[in-house]
Amino acid sequence: MLRTTGWRLLAAVVASGALVSGCAGSVDPDELPGAYRDDATDSELLLEPDGKFSATAVSTDRSSGPATFSGRWEFFDSRSASDFIYLTVEDGGLGKTAGIQLYPSGRGAVEFRPDPGGKPLPKLTKAATP
Repeated sequence: MLRTTGWRLLAAVVASGALVSGCAGSVDPDELPGAYRDDATDSELLLEPDGKFSATAVSTDRSSGPATFSGRWEFFDSRSASDFIYLTVEDGGLGKTAGIQLYPSGRGAVEFRPDPGGKPLPKLTKAATP
């Protein structure tokens, strides 16, 4: 009985460690501000530390062309799904679109995913700071 309890305890500790290590790769919102670019499409997204953003020649879905728009951004740490950045569009060429989700994709990259199960649009990679 004691031996079984010991194995159960060990299994619980290992499982807890696996869960914690899976969370270790989460996004640090303080590292998000900066300029993100895709040189192949000349797209640029600037996330400012004060919560403002501007996007130039950015495609947010497959059906429309690149657009220039701006507004405010906010990071959402989702414990049950992917972390994301919500862009509240206040001005620009997206028509009636009021907001868009942007997903961190590894260190120093973000991407729009117009179809959650589909292929994402090209990544925007964070530019090196001088």
